[in-house]
Amino acid sequence: MSGIIYDARKIKIYEAVQALCALAGETEEWANGLWSELLTDAELMEEMVYYLEHHSFQGKMRIEGYTLIDLFVWQMDLYNLIADSGKNTESCNKETMVLRAFRAMSGLKNDPARYKKRMSDGFGMDKYL
Repeated sequence: MSGIIYDARKIKIYEAVQALCALAGETEEWANGLWSELLTDAELMEEMVYYLEHHSFQGKMRIEGYTLIDLFVWQMDLYNLIADSGKNTESCNKETMVLRAFRAMSGLKNDPARYKKRMSDGFGMDKYL
């Protein structure tokens, strides 16, 4: 058993992400999808660790000119449109918007044309993310 090094950082991050997803009302399946995306993208994982530690965005990761801050604002705009409120009310769960910004960043990295089109053209009358 010599030579085994145990690094609990990822376990702690996993637990924090799961707790944040539960707080935001996301399903376990959704949370596991986010975790898979974080595991395959070191840069996105770094952004998540920063968010968990500081409860704010680092804004270091940039894809197609967009940062997590941009995607968070986009998620808030989508919420306001869908909720038909014109502004984000106290019923808007900001943690949900943060988590969706992380998923959107992963989507933007994997399919930039699709996400750039969504962000510039919108979803249409009957579509949302």
